[in-house]
Formats: sequence, structure tokens, C-alpha cells
Amino acid sequence: MPRIGSSDLTVFPLALGGNVFGWTADEATSHQVLDAYTGAGGDFIDTADVYSAWGDGNSGGESETVIGSWFAASGKRDDVTIATKVSQHPAFPGLSAGNVAKAARASLQRLGTDRIDLYYAHFDDQDTPLEETVRAFDQLVREGLVRYTAISNYSDERAAEWIRIAKEHDLAVPVAIQPHYNLVTREPYESDIAPLAAREHLGVVPYFALAAGFLTGKYRTEQDFAGKDREGQVSGYFSDQGLAVVDALSEIASAHSAEIASVALAWLQAQPDVVAPIASARNTEQLPALLASAELDLSAEELQTLTDVSAAVPAAS
Repeated sequence: MPRIGSSDLTVFPLALGGNVFGWTADEATSHQVLDAYTGAGGDFIDTADVYSAWGDGNSGGESETVIGSWFAASGKRDDVTIATKVSQHPAFPGLSAGNVAKAARASLQRLGTDRIDLYYAHFDDQDTPLEETVRAFDQLVREGLVRYTAISNYSDERAAEWIRIAKEHDLAVPVAIQPHYNLVTREPYESDIAPLAAREHLGVVPYFALAAGFLTGKYRTEQDFAGKDREGQVSGYFSDQGLAVVDALSEIASAHSAEIASVALAWLQAQPDVVAPIASARNTEQLPALLASAELDLSAEELQTLTDVSAAVPAAS
């Protein structure tokens, strides 16, 4: 089980994304997915206080509320590492000290727990002095409300500055970073964030690990995604070079009698400092391919094949 950076948290090598809970997966279905994931050995759940404010009739916090009701029903709170994030909830925007304190408590209430294992600054807040934010996160650790702090969607310069401030003032130092990273979006992560993660011993927890479904192989023609919810996201990957990556994934998947998604996730899991890619499942039928990545051993040659073919993708370089 990989360890999250310099923390004492060890987790299953695939994080279950909570963005769909209370949105495209209703409460009952979400509970089934959580039961199946943990039943298969999974123990790392990723959410955010904003999930899923964009859904019809939603106002933010739906995912945390669903996870909280599952904790209450299953009794499995102590069996999982829960990660959530702050800065984007409509009622708690930004990273001022007061907002971070209020947002964290609101998340704890929705989750029905007394501590957050991994608390991320979701997006950089340039309007708040960084030291104020770092101190606010440290205060949550000192109060026992948060075990470890983390950063998401920060540039390497701003992330490095956060870490410098934390070390200089003996404050909680982040143990993880969450970047947009997958086989068809390798930059700017590999050039900018990866060296920082290696230098500062940060655990890397990539999101969009399957490129909005493109790396599952279900989008082979433009007709496959035309008019779908994810058309805008997927169309950016749709090119001869992007399809070549899917073809390579398909060939390797066939050799292992595996799903394409499993291979795409296994490539990510094999990258330096990557702890656990995040992938979501709207239903239990989508879970097996995700979970299988944890048991899939790709050869050095297979990993290199995928690295080489994906380097040609415009979005990846």
C-alpha cells in the first residue's frame, strides 16, 4: 500500500472520486459504489466541499453529505482515508483564514466525522496572502480537525512558496499535491510539478486520470461523444495522436485480458511519486475496471510504449 508523501497515511493505489455522489449517482447508488469499493479493499475517498454545486438543484456539499450518510450507515469511517477540499463552495469561497475555518467545520458536519484526514486547498486564492492561508491550515491541524494538509491546482512556484512558508514558520507542511495528469495531459505536470513533488516528498494524487472517459476507449469517433455531457472535455483529446494512445492501451489491455481503463490507470500508478490516481464510478458496474488497475503489473516495455505514444499528443506536451 503506497504512503501519501511524508505522512503516516497508507492507502489503496486507486482513490475513489466523490464528484458524482449526489449528482449523477443518487444517494442509494453512491452507497452501493462505496460499499463495493471498500469491499474490494479500497480505502481512499476523494471529495470536495463544492461537489456538486453545478448540478441541477444542488448548492454544494452534496457529495460530502452522501459520504457522511454512508459513514453513518456502514460504520466504516475509521476504515478509510477521507480527503476533501476548500475554496470553491458557493458559501465558502476563497482561502482567507476565517473562510477556511468555517468551511472545514461545515465539511466535518456534512461528513459526520471529527477529523479530515487530508485537507486540500482546492484552487489558489491570489487575493489572500499565502501566509494567511498556510497559517489557517496549520491551525486546523493544531486543533485536531485535520490530520494532514495538501494542495490542488497550484503552480509549482506557488506550491513551493507555500512549503517554504510552512517550513520557515514551523507550520504544517503539505504532504500531497493533486494535479491534472493522465496519458493525454502530461504537461505542465511533468515539467513543473513532478520535480517539486520529488524534491519535497509530496504524494501525487492525479485527477482526470481517465481524461473524462477518453482513456476508457469508449470514444472512438466524434459521434461517440457528440451531444454528451462531456463533449467539451473529450473533444480536446480527440485527434489522431490521442486515438493512437487508445489503440496502444487497447493492445496492451488485450494482452492482459484487461480493460483499457485499467491499463491507463496502471500507467499512472507506475509514475514516480504517484500514490493513487482518482477515478469516479457512477454505478457499481464501472468499478471493476478501476479496481483492477491495482493488481495490473505492466512490463517496463509496455510502460515505455505508452509513454512514447502519448508524448505525441498535443495536449500532452
